[in-house]
Amino acid sequence: MNLSHVIKPFQDLTVNELYELLRLRSEVFVVEQNCAFLDQDNKDQHCHHVLLYSEGKLGAYCRLVPAGLSYQEISIGRVVTSPDSRGTGLGRKVMEIAIQSCTGIFGVGNIRIGAQTYALPFYEGLGFVAEGERYDEDGIEHVEMIRKA
Repeated sequence: MNLSHVIKPFQDLTVNELYELLRLRSEVFVVEQNCAFLDQDNKDQHCHHVLLYSEGKLGAYCRLVPAGLSYQEISIGRVVTSPDSRGTGLGRKVMEIAIQSCTGIFGVGNIRIGAQTYALPFYEGLGFVAEGERYDEDGIEHVEMIRKA
């Protein structure tokens, strides 16, 4: 599998990269999960974006959120794997890149995420621990998780 990745702040994304990441997020979060919500939440402009390509096609994506924007801690959000790439390990790979990049970009710190509860085992395998009560976000059950520095 020929993998490559790009990590860029919002203002450095090309028009095509921005289109690809927004299309993938809409394909999964809006269409596949049947969830009508406003994905463009005015946070993207303050984030770094991780695009993971397999064979030249966007296979997985997430955004790196600075502390104080979504949570008090650094965060990783909008984690998504293309339906065509599921089961290939790209989701784990994009998260490994994201965790390492958070330290490089923001410095050493805890990382907090809002995880869909079906994905708890996935995130636990990356060192995250559930914290707090489960909650509904746009009709999908979530729980906050923390990965200690």
